[in-house]
Order: sequence, then C-alpha cells, then structure tokens
Amino acid sequence: MSPPFILFSIVSAILLGFTLANLVSEGSTVSLNGIPYYIPGTPYASEPRFKVRASGHSTNVLGGLVPVTVVATSSVNFNLVELQKTLKGFEESDDVWQAAFLSAILVEFTGAAGLGLNFVFPKSATVLGAEARIISIRYSSASRPPLPSGPYFVSPNGDLFQSYRLYGDIAGAFTQPLSPAAVAVEGGSYVALPVTVPGIDSPGVAVPSRLYYTKTAEKPLAGVRTAIKDIYDIAGVRTSDGNRAYYGLYPPRTKNALTVQRLIDAGAVLVGKIETSQFANGERATADWVDYHSPFNPRGDGYQEPSSSSSGAGSAIASYPWLDLALGSDTGGSIRGPSQVSGVYGNRPSHGLVPLTGAMPLAPQLDTAGVLTRDPIIWAAAAKVLYAGLPFYKKYPKKLKTISFPTPGIVSKDPVVAESDAIVLSFLAKLEAFLATKATALNYTELWQQTKPDPNLPSLAILLNRTYPTLISKEQTKNVRTPFFADYAAAHDGRRPFVDPVPLVRWAFGDSLPASELDVAVANKTLFKNWWETHIVSNDSVTCSDSLFVYTSGVNIYYRNTYIPIPIPPFGFGDDQISIFAEIPDVVVPLGEAAYNSNITLHSEVLPVSVDLMAARGCDGMIFQLVEDLYAAGIVSKPLAGRTREGGEILLRRD
Repeated sequence: MSPPFILFSIVSAILLGFTLANLVSEGSTVSLNGIPYYIPGTPYASEPRFKVRASGHSTNVLGGLVPVTVVATSSVNFNLVELQKTLKGFEESDDVWQAAFLSAILVEFTGAAGLGLNFVFPKSATVLGAEARIISIRYSSASRPPLPSGPYFVSPNGDLFQSYRLYGDIAGAFTQPLSPAAVAVEGGSYVALPVTVPGIDSPGVAVPSRLYYTKTAEKPLAGVRTAIKDIYDIAGVRTSDGNRAYYGLYPPRTKNALTVQRLIDAGAVLVGKIETSQFANGERATADWVDYHSPFNPRGDGYQEPSSSSSGAGSAIASYPWLDLALGSDTGGSIRGPSQVSGVYGNRPSHGLVPLTGAMPLAPQLDTAGVLTRDPIIWAAAAKVLYAGLPFYKKYPKKLKTISFPTPGIVSKDPVVAESDAIVLSFLAKLEAFLATKATALNYTELWQQTKPDPNLPSLAILLNRTYPTLISKEQTKNVRTPFFADYAAAHDGRRPFVDPVPLVRWAFGDSLPASELDVAVANKTLFKNWWETHIVSNDSVTCSDSLFVYTSGVNIYYRNTYIPIPIPPFGFGDDQISIFAEIPDVVVPLGEAAYNSNITLHSEVLPVSVDLMAARGCDGMIFQLVEDLYAAGIVSKPLAGRTREGGEILLRRD
C-alpha cells in the first residue's frame, strides 16, 4: 500500500507572559487524500507498539504523523474475515474514517480477563483492497482503558490523536465552531476551534468519528453531534446573543447552561455555537440582520428565509448530514418557524419543563428550550434528556381535532397551496386510521365567544393582540437591555452599543408602556390558559391528553432578497400562539414538499410541507412517542439534508 498523501500545518498560539512566552499547541490540520482533518493538540493515548511503525513512515509523511485504525473486539474468535466485515462497516457508517487510515491496524482485544484471541494475526494483510500492517494487543490494566475503535493519527513517539473531519460552513449557520478544551474541567469546557477550510466557506467545523462512541442507558446521546444556539452559555467561550458588542463586552463563560450540561452529560458531542437573530427577536434576512449575516435555508432555490430566531439551528440541520441535533429556543415560534421552513423536526415544549439557567431571556413567562433534528428517534432521546422525568405514553387520544385545516374536496386554485393541502390531508387520513378515530374541526375563536368567562370580554384577536409584544419588550428591556447598556457605557466612556433595528423597535414599544401593562399582559395570558384548559383540553390518566390537535402553516415562500417595510412590534394572535399562551407542547412534523416556480432560479423547485401537533400541558412525551410510532409505521420519515428532503446538492454551495 502506498502511503496516503498528507499535507500538514501547525495551528498554534503564543501566549505572552510578563517575563516568559509559552508556545501552546492548539492542534494541527492535515489533508488526507484531499479530505481536511483537525488533530487536537493533546494526544488521546499513547501506544508504544506504534513507535516503530510510525517512524518507518516518517520520511514519507510531513510532521511524522501516520493515519492508523483501531479495531476493538471482545470476541475470542475475531479473525481476518471478521476484520474485513468490521472495516467495511466503518466505511459505510462513518464519514471520518477512510481507507487511507489502513497504514496500520491495531486489533485490540477487550474480552474477559484470562482470555485472548484464538486467531494469530499476520504482520500484514490485504483488507478492503489495501495492504495494511497489523498489530494485535490486549489492554488488561485498569490504568490503560481500551481505545475506542476508529481512525487515529499516530506520532513517531507512539502518541495517538483522535481524528476530526473538517467541514465548511456553507450555510453560514455557525458563529463559533468548538473543540473540547485541552485542560478538562468539571462539566466540560470548550475553546473556539482555531481552523478554517480552503475557500471562502470558513470557519471549519470539526466532527469526531462516530466510531468512538457507543450509546448506553447512561449515555443515550453518545456521539450525537450537536450545535448550540448562541444564547446558551458554554464554559470557556463567549456568548454573543447575536450582537457583536455583547460578544466583545463579556468574558468567556465559566459554566455551561443547564440545558447544555444535560446534553453533554448524556454523551452529546458539541461541535459549535450557531446563529441566532439578535437577542432572540424575530428578524427577516437581509432587511433586519446587521451585526451578523442571516444563515441560508438550503431548501428550494437556496434563497428562502430561514425564519428566526433559531435560524442557525434550522439552517444547519437542513444543510449538513454530518450534524445530528441543534439546541434552540422558542418564545413565540423561534423553533417552530425554522423547523417548518427547513423541513425538519422541532419542538416547543410545555412551558417550564426545564429551567433556562445560563440562557438569555426574552420573556421568562414564555421562554422554552427545544431541539431540531432530522431523526425522530434522536428527537425523542434528546427530549428524555432535556426534560428529565418526562413520562412517555403508549396509548393515544381518541379525540383528534384540526385547527384551520384545509377542507377535503375543496381544491385551491393556487397549485402550490393545492399540493400542500393534499399532503397534509393525506397525513390526516393516515393519522385517523392509526388512531382509529375521525378528526373534527375545532373553531376555538367561535367557542371563545360562546364560553368566555366574562361576556364583556372582546374577541381573542383583540384581547391578545398586544400580549406577546408587551411581555417580550417589558421583560427583555429589564433583564437584558438595561444591564447590557449600563455595562457597555461603563466600559466605553458612556457610549451606547449598536443594536439591530428589530430589538430597538420592540424595546422602544416597551418603554412607551406603563409598568402596569406588563401585569395586564400576564393576566390576559393566564386568562386564556385557564380557559383553554377548561373548555378545550384536559389531562387523561391513560393517554395524558384527552385530545390531540393538528394544524399546518402550509408552504412558506419568503424570498430573502425582498425589501420589506421598517419593523414594528409583533402584534396579533394566531394558531401558532395557542401553545405559547396555553403553555402546551407544539411540535413540527415534516411531511413532504410542494413545488413552486422560483423567481431566483426561474425553475420549478420544492419547499417543505409540515404539520404541528399539540396536546395538553405536560403531555410532550405522548407526542414524542406517537411520532416515533408513526415513523415505525412508515407514516412519517427522516428528511435528508440538502436542497430537498430527498437530499440533492444545495444550489450555489461551495465545497
């Protein structure tokens, strides 16, 4: 086997002291057969038996690094045939490993004490068509735990470094790619990844081999590559909240947000922080994003809105097959909007399921933490981790209620709407058959008029028109803007920091209101919540919720290059705000795609179609289990990353 071609570069930092200078390695980057990799500055382990092998290659490889493969097995009958099968599995399941890591193979026996491999491996063998050197060892010391299977780089002195593949952020979804800090601290600490990839799509995002991780009951998210919305604190790095001045003003955080820590403790692998619209306020691409550029939605023509405020989360999950999960937040739709337009799963949980310690607040009465993903199984596993103690149910409500749903038999003259309607009605029919029930339409605005607690109360559209903007503006000015402005002024001779137009407009609206308006908004929200629980839905001991609700947002065609009027406070009330005031779970389930004629590509493209499911407060687990069962039954599926839910190259992408 000819040695793989490797280009090597050192990425380091010089930390200057008062009298001495320390040269600290922050890792290195290499290109292995044209694929870029990041190698941490600290070795994962040392294996003396690799010293001779590495030295033998050092004249052929810059830096003396050699790509090698570790194969761990507990089977005494492991042999060359099994080795071939194992390596074939590596090739099919992992995007980090490649055949170039077959310079040498470390076959590691991890079976019970007193046992060993029955097969004696030769010093070299042909595997996957390549000649590989083979070293067979056994770890038997508690002080030398087994190495995880997978690709490594070995130095001439036998140090083994885990391999991280580098990807470009073609969608502009990341604010800070991350890597674990070299010095471990309790709870985990991270540093900004100090590398880029060739071309203009930088910075690079480093992902470890999936082969290093095995899911267990204690680590249900082991190896799940996860990105974090940049309103959550991560130890060792700064939080931006989507604002450059905020990012520069405050030092790196010393503790992980509670939600982040729960994911880490469950084995999730953090690969970076992702874009948020400023201070988690709803912003439109091009028009409102000033400090940072809005990420790109890969679906359709590539120039549709990513929605907000968890814009980076939706963009990244829909763009990158190498990313599994994104932690977002939803106050007024900030997870559901990006999930809908990106065609991925996403959830707004029942309010209060997890404390938001270490997260920037918008309105504590409405703020929630949820996740976005393409995989409903990972979705449910992450929910169990985030919402500790959440009960899951295997029996489902017999009352199925639609809200503002298309009417069977009535076909829209708009072909996009007609195709979207057909998709959601097809899903509804399958859902009815699965639940062995028939859906009925719920007109909650009409029911309010008939059953409202005080006949003198106005319609819901009037009652709740200012509730959301009042809550977010009054709360965020108090909890975020006032301390931020004061801290910035103290550090910069009384100056005020730059803030995007949308937060400024909303904060100014809050300033225009008397303090008593906050109490009115809270009272109206509570009034609606109590009415909903009295007249619409109740808890059930068997199914958790006596009813399941379904609504759809249809196909959203919003070009990001469209100029829009100046921002105003987010007045109004609609179906998507039921959950924020009633504090109930609201989850997005992607279904299919509808075609539209793009004025960007002058071609027919497709955009996602989805539905939202809701239930009684605290019944999130029932919905997650239902979606899992619908997936098992083939009623819903895993969308792929790319231009469509079937994959496909993203238009205008650059590798």
